[in-house]
Amino acid sequence: MSSDASPNPLRLLIVEDDPMMQLGLEQNLAQYPQFTIVGQAEDGYIAVEAAHQLQPDLVIMDIGLPRLDGIEATKQIKSSHPDIRVVMLTSHTVQTEVIAALSSGADAYCIKGAETDRLITALEAAGEGASYLDPQVARLVLDNLQSPRPPSPSDATSPPITNLSERESEVLNLIVQGKSNTEIAKILFLSPNTVKTHVRGLMNKLSVDDRVQAAVVALRSGLVQ
Repeated sequence: MSSDASPNPLRLLIVEDDPMMQLGLEQNLAQYPQFTIVGQAEDGYIAVEAAHQLQPDLVIMDIGLPRLDGIEATKQIKSSHPDIRVVMLTSHTVQTEVIAALSSGADAYCIKGAETDRLITALEAAGEGASYLDPQVARLVLDNLQSPRPPSPSDATSPPITNLSERESEVLNLIVQGKSNTEIAKILFLSPNTVKTHVRGLMNKLSVDDRVQAAVVALRSGLVQ
């Protein structure tokens, strides 16, 4: 962990209904100068309003919230503010809830009780535009994405995705692995700006809006095994 303070720390909104959990998060994250906490919310409705008012870079979102759950709150936040990144921090590991959370637009999924380093990794990845799945739930997601599914009516009219360049395919494979743009740049010996260009290009070709959707398309279509 570097002790150098970030010149532009990522602004965090914590959404958690357990006061002790919220306090613990605040105390732990206060040790990391790359983040600054700009607000807290204890239910989904307050979270949506706080996200609108505060415009945070990142939202740490629990699923089991009163009044409006974290999945629906995430949908509403991402619908109005797609640039806000959402990190699910929850004790929920049921496959249907994990998939629902990611389908709602969440950018990362981390399990409560895991080491703080995992949460920091999830926050940093989401802040860089990457996706992150806690190792405890990654297999659930991959099993779901790779399982056979009946063809949909749109499959017959959708052209096969075969026009990715070799470099775009390499970048896509690393996105599926959860690598950030910075990590991809180091692995492929490219500049971060070049990686961003490749990411934009492959997202356009895949007709997706974010990296999680790109990973879903890649696995379902067999572009990445």
